[in-house]
Amino acid sequence: MTSLPTDPEGGLAPDDLRNNKLHHRDRAIHDWYRFVLSYPPHLVRHYMQRFDLGPESVILDPFCGTGTTLVEAKKVGIASVGIEAVPMAHFASRTKTHWSIQPDALRMLCDRVLNRANARVDRPPFLRFSPEQTAIVLKNSIAPAPLHKCLVLAEAIAAESPSPARDILELALAYVAVNDASNLKFGPEVGIRRNKREDVVVFKTWAAKVAQMADDLAIVAPHSAIPSCCHCADARALTDLLEPQSIDAIITSPPYPNEKDYTRTTRLESVLLGFLKNKDDLRTFKQRLIRSNTRNVYKVDDDDRLLAEHSAIANIAAEIEAKRIALQKTSGFERLYHRVITLYFGGMKRHLTDLRPALKPGAKLAYVVGDQASFFQVMVRTGTLLADIAEEVGYEVREIVPFRRRVATLTGAQLQEQVVVLEWSGSPRKTQHFV
Repeated sequence: MTSLPTDPEGGLAPDDLRNNKLHHRDRAIHDWYRFVLSYPPHLVRHYMQRFDLGPESVILDPFCGTGTTLVEAKKVGIASVGIEAVPMAHFASRTKTHWSIQPDALRMLCDRVLNRANARVDRPPFLRFSPEQTAIVLKNSIAPAPLHKCLVLAEAIAAESPSPARDILELALAYVAVNDASNLKFGPEVGIRRNKREDVVVFKTWAAKVAQMADDLAIVAPHSAIPSCCHCADARALTDLLEPQSIDAIITSPPYPNEKDYTRTTRLESVLLGFLKNKDDLRTFKQRLIRSNTRNVYKVDDDDRLLAEHSAIANIAAEIEAKRIALQKTSGFERLYHRVITLYFGGMKRHLTDLRPALKPGAKLAYVVGDQASFFQVMVRTGTLLADIAEEVGYEVREIVPFRRRVATLTGAQLQEQVVVLEWSGSPRKTQHFV
């Protein structure tokens, strides 16, 4: 039996694709703000090399999250485009790819904001979220004292003129609010800590984060001119965003069909920075998301109409509904389980169809997806089903590669994550895929 490659720090070697951790050598820029379960930069490097991408290539991430693909592409000198529907994640991706800010100018701006915040923090009134904001933030997300300091900092930053440098200060605040000031924990679901953080040295921690970001900008300065842009948009509607035949490759990870409400992950910082003000704002951006859980399913949704009537997906949905009935589960959410499956894969079919005009002939695509058993423990083989849909709309499925295993939150079962590798020939045609 061959042993796994190891690293001097212990564990799997940093470039082993089963290692999902952010390695220290990749920390710069990536850790400005990052989701816990983001795929690692070395996975992006692996597929950029495998797809033979170079300085003339353009890479797209249509579900770019906090920008792992965009940042890694820019680091190696490849132009990139991102699409992200969650406003906070879009802001993070956009900010993490603006590298032309002078580090010393950022430090001076940080000092000015810090002086302004220190002059305000001990004066009344004591700042807190409005009732509308409180209604959409997880209860006990953050204690009153650290929240007041975060809001004072937010006001002090907002007093500066809009600029990429100001964006960095706001992103640093988002990071500190979640990772240092809040009571939130991620593992992988978002929850509340037992030991609440009643008070935190917010200003000092924030200033240290900004200083680290300034140092990172000095490191990546040689690649600051590499083009990268990020659109806040729906990945199912790409025609008006992307130039025809402009994309050489895709490396991405769409949401998985499960009962995880992805909007909860960014709720605190989204409210803090003003991306969400009330429930109407929350509903508006949820409607731009692939339907992956019951919290963003609406009566008007119709992506499921794109699926074949007797497809494998329809059969899985029918199995989920039959199990619900047998178990006598009648809650509103449980009644929607089977519809999440059809809406999700219908939405992915719409995405893959709308994507085709933007792809160059021979474009390579890598989709990181995971098996799911969230709906009455009915197994959903996401990679295999996505590959079937891709073939239906004319892609060649090159392979489905195991990425890593993870443990299901409720059952402890081992679930497989995979990379579905596709190719676009320039015109629809079918080919047999293999696992």
